[in-house]
Amino acid sequence: MMGVKLPSILTSVLIILHGLTSVAAAFPERSNTTYYNPILPGFHPDPSCIFLKEWDNTFFCASSSFNAFPGIPLHASKDLRNWKLIGHALNRNEQLPRLAETNRSTSGIWAATLRYHKGTFYVITTLVDDDRPQKDVSRWDNIIFKSKDPYTPTAWSIATHFSFEGYDPDLFWDIGADGKEKTYVTGAHAWQVEPGIWQAEADLEKGTVGELKLVWKGTGGTAPEGPHIYKKDGWYYLLAAEGGTGLEHMVTISRSKNINGPFEQNPANPVLTNTNTTSYFQTIGHSDLFQDRAGNWWAVALSTRGGPEYLHFPMVRETVLTPVTWKQGEWPVFSPVRGEMSGWDMGKEDRGIKGVGPFVDDADDIDFAKLTRLPEHFTHWRYPIPSSYTLSPPSHPGTLRLTPSVLNLTALTGNYAGPAGQTFVGRRQSHTLFTYTVDLEFSGTVAEEEVGVSAFLTQNHHIDLGVVVLPVAGGTLQPHLRYRAISYIPLPEPIVVPFPVEWKGYDTGKLALEIRAVNASHYAFSAGPTGARSLRRTIATVSNEGVSWGFTGVLLGVYSTTNGGAGSAPAYISKWKYVPEGQFRD
Repeated sequence: MMGVKLPSILTSVLIILHGLTSVAAAFPERSNTTYYNPILPGFHPDPSCIFLKEWDNTFFCASSSFNAFPGIPLHASKDLRNWKLIGHALNRNEQLPRLAETNRSTSGIWAATLRYHKGTFYVITTLVDDDRPQKDVSRWDNIIFKSKDPYTPTAWSIATHFSFEGYDPDLFWDIGADGKEKTYVTGAHAWQVEPGIWQAEADLEKGTVGELKLVWKGTGGTAPEGPHIYKKDGWYYLLAAEGGTGLEHMVTISRSKNINGPFEQNPANPVLTNTNTTSYFQTIGHSDLFQDRAGNWWAVALSTRGGPEYLHFPMVRETVLTPVTWKQGEWPVFSPVRGEMSGWDMGKEDRGIKGVGPFVDDADDIDFAKLTRLPEHFTHWRYPIPSSYTLSPPSHPGTLRLTPSVLNLTALTGNYAGPAGQTFVGRRQSHTLFTYTVDLEFSGTVAEEEVGVSAFLTQNHHIDLGVVVLPVAGGTLQPHLRYRAISYIPLPEPIVVPFPVEWKGYDTGKLALEIRAVNASHYAFSAGPTGARSLRRTIATVSNEGVSWGFTGVLLGVYSTTNGGAGSAPAYISKWKYVPEGQFRD
């Protein structure tokens, strides 16, 4: 999961030229369908996908979620172009209570593998305590969730834990020489200790794993990880990611006639990368392969729309799709990832998908009066305190009431929140250009009571605009507008302003708050009286570089906090809207 050594420019150019030549030769017979990347925009890294004819010819994809909850989002599609959120494998505190305890923004649920076997869906993944040393075996808590029905949240099991010194586990079933079925877990060892891909037989019911064996060390890139095993034409293929998840990220592959190896690498490795290119799509890696109804092969991978400058990418790691040619007995050939793609024939568009969530490109126009629970795509940071979120309370029908947390979005250290939690709920930024707005009713009277909107990446990377109660001359407490941000990247200092004079005559207990992406590199944070758009005032225009970092992606949402004070005033949110305004693709 970490950055690594850059291969020489000459070597990389030769690799890219070889790959482009191979692709051109491989795809002359393709019946093309044009589609656009990313297929899962916004915070959807480390994708793993399957196609199931027996489930109404549906594609299913899982992605990693780190400290976000609900965790491990599951998307479904009939046509590879329209993807709907159908639920989350991790949707209840009882399934994995320890997610509440993770310390560090890069901790939580790392890459998940989604597989289906004999009527059961499996999600195998690792809960990582990234603050612990690599040599500490307790750093890696490997787990399995199972379900007979991915559309029903309660059908997903409580986590089964198993011992595996590493991360990014994969599941593979095979018939042994004795005619009996065997289950294999393949994963990445802690790369700073002993890099490589390790494998063992497993008992998924008991949660036991046998003796681990090193099956492949990779091609020499740092941090070989994200392995997947496939069997085709008498060969066992081992797909992996190398080079860390930064600009040197790449996909490599090896194969063997024996599941236990030795695995020989593809002379054309890496089979997929945009390293040392000028593409808008960078950091491509962590791939998975699957077939469609016609038997054509596809690959998904994570990617970052940051260009080689790698400065402005607030959606961080997203899911892209590329067609693959895989002829009998030969190595698979991947098409380079771009924004506009030509792939295998996808057939007619089909949005007839079950599930409670929205399609990934949908706008938000939320009427809380019509809801009995928060929308499926609404996301918290670790487990929420349920009583902090109340739909349509009797005194304020049609609103979402937020009860403030003592902790603000930075929490205790910028990495840890403890059991008290944080009152925050958001949705993924899934478009380069958008406008996100909410109406707010708030009557705080105690110093440092605050409610606002945030472009939230992690506890140590977020940009906020809040209404906060502060003292003025003479010690009187009055509401103010306050912009402030935290990031490893320098951002403008806090801005605190009293309510503008022109707002007099309006009920300033009722305001509209707005975050707008004015271009690919900057957010504008604005506020104004509800119903008076012309009086809305921009408080800060801020570079998104401060939230362009890490493993996740920006959540746009609302928060309520006492900032450690004694306040308790609730906030009431209504007219939650997210309006996409465009998408940049190369």
